[in-house]
Amino acid sequence: MTDVERLRRQLGGAETERLFQRLRRRIARGQPLTGTLTLDGPSPDERRAVERVLGRPPGRGSTLTVNLDELDRIIRRSGMHPDGLTGAVEALTGSVAVLAEVRAAEAAAWRAALAPVAALGGVRVELAEWCAASGTAALLRRLAGTPPAAARLVTDLVAILAALPADGEPLARLAARTTGDAHALDAGRALETAARSAIRATWWGDAPLPESAAEQRRMLWYAAGVFLDDLSSTVLAVNLPTVAGCRLHDLAAPAAALGEPVVVTLRQLARGEPRFAARTVHVCENPTVLAAAADRLGPTCPPLVCVGGQPSTAALRLLAGLVQSGARLRYHGDFDWGGLRIANLLHGRVPWQPWRYGTADYLAWVAARTALAGTGGPLGGTPTDAAWDPGLAAAMLTAGVRVEEELVLDDLITDLSAAEGT
Repeated sequence: MTDVERLRRQLGGAETERLFQRLRRRIARGQPLTGTLTLDGPSPDERRAVERVLGRPPGRGSTLTVNLDELDRIIRRSGMHPDGLTGAVEALTGSVAVLAEVRAAEAAAWRAALAPVAALGGVRVELAEWCAASGTAALLRRLAGTPPAAARLVTDLVAILAALPADGEPLARLAARTTGDAHALDAGRALETAARSAIRATWWGDAPLPESAAEQRRMLWYAAGVFLDDLSSTVLAVNLPTVAGCRLHDLAAPAAALGEPVVVTLRQLARGEPRFAARTVHVCENPTVLAAAADRLGPTCPPLVCVGGQPSTAALRLLAGLVQSGARLRYHGDFDWGGLRIANLLHGRVPWQPWRYGTADYLAWVAARTALAGTGGPLGGTPTDAAWDPGLAAAMLTAGVRVEEELVLDDLITDLSAAEGT
């Protein structure tokens, strides 16, 4: 039986608070309350409190040493608490959670919450590596914060990943179908972040991503067959080699007859299975090139696609569709670090051959413009290698000059003129 009132009178005052806090820490660490405990710089009240319980002075000096075994025996014999010192500590200060037990219980809760991810990896081979990665568990723990929140997050995440890859499904519709919430995959939501991590590891591959966070998000979802929307993503083209009988041909053919550029939406590319002739298709980075080609060559201009800087989802889908139909892509971009990064991204997604876009071309243009006392300006920014030409980056670093497409426009138009009918 516990004599709580006596226990409080003997050991429950402010003068024993420091001693009991030290004892609580021992219990929390799973250490027995045996041996001795030493308090530095004890106050007179602290000394008197220990003397009152032990019935004798605990010693003098700059420290106060308490024999915990003796204190335990006194508490038991006196009837203050049948569980001795440990019971007294919890009776006066509240129960103490043993950290090892707390951590073990928490670890078990995390394992249970994340178990469905491991199970998904067991049945979906393509997701197995991501599901088993330590970084995946760390990401989910960070996004969720607690095991109960992680369990809810993982339930929805597994439902989404089980539905991928999709076949042109809008993002909001996927979210509603798998989670019951059309906004569950909105940008910035923990679920969307986790899903994109899996998509990048599973369906994107090693190709570089666009620098824009918005384009990264759009392209990663597209890689898994999901569209953020199918109207805002567009690509410019002139004289697309569409084949009669598909919806895109009905839309693009009248413009091609006039040699006028068209703005093709992702919606138009995703519907009706566009078909293309196996032609050589030139691809440029900047709209200026496409506009000049349409102005000068009109209906005789060979097929030309403009990615418009960072390639959109529509641009990637159009280029992939052309390649699947047997078309041969020839690409030209700006000779600067941003241009190389764009070309690297395309190089990782669709096969293309350089169109005046190699080391020899760069050096020839730099030399020509230097002879005319004019260049495209200094080359700034962070260097990057060119995946299709290992020597190009070194040449650009040495010359230190950028060459935009607009500066070589006449050469590009000459090439297009010579390529008519290919």
